[in-house]
Amino acid sequence: MVPAAVADVGNSRIKWGRCSTEGVSELQSLPPDDCTAWEQRLRSWRLEPGSRWVVAGVHPARRERLAQWLTDCKQRVIVLDDPKYLPLSVSLPRPEHAGIDRLLDAVAANARRSPDKAAVLVDAGSAVTVDLVDREGAFVGGAILPGLRLMAKALHDYTALLPLVDPPSHKPPLPGAATRPAVELGIFWAVAGGVQALIREYRNGFGVDLEVFLTGGDGPTLHPVFPEAKLWPEMTLEGIRLSAEASL
Repeated sequence: MVPAAVADVGNSRIKWGRCSTEGVSELQSLPPDDCTAWEQRLRSWRLEPGSRWVVAGVHPARRERLAQWLTDCKQRVIVLDDPKYLPLSVSLPRPEHAGIDRLLDAVAANARRSPDKAAVLVDAGSAVTVDLVDREGAFVGGAILPGLRLMAKALHDYTALLPLVDPPSHKPPLPGAATRPAVELGIFWAVAGGVQALIREYRNGFGVDLEVFLTGGDGPTLHPVFPEAKLWPEMTLEGIRLSAEASL
């Protein structure tokens, strides 16, 4: 099945993508609970009633709400929430316990990675996942760490005096000359340094020539730290599209 559109429901944002047989051709990031913004985007895309949507994501309640809203708008909706419908080998004891977004990233990466190379998949959102696909294309697991916004909130919530800062939108300069820039610097390098270390360890274990793919809302912010990564904002959406075409 070739969907007209796909949606990835995250913890902070919802991403919509228009589809063709060529791939996801348009990406739109929308607020997770703003039906007015959804309606404006749906109207601007001029999708006919009965257009096919495939919806996935890590926030079940919001995912179901979006699916129901689209159904009420006369769209045809399939919710993709089971790994068995993905064209992917998952080398985990409990594949159903892995976040569906992580597995969808692996589906997309398998369509682009060199067939003889393993790949690291970095998805930088509310949480940051750093996962591995082996040379045979199997998802073998990875690491999960707090994202920039979660780190900033934790520092504020669990200390007496540290302010709540917005996550940096670019690589901060060294050193931090006041509290706010020091916090920005700290949370940036906690995430970027953690990802760097994991990529290094994966290379030690699975080959120095492995490929790196980077997606998520904070992907552009982190990209300058590891420019060898292929920045791919549509990666999760592309995984939904490919899974729909293969299995639904």
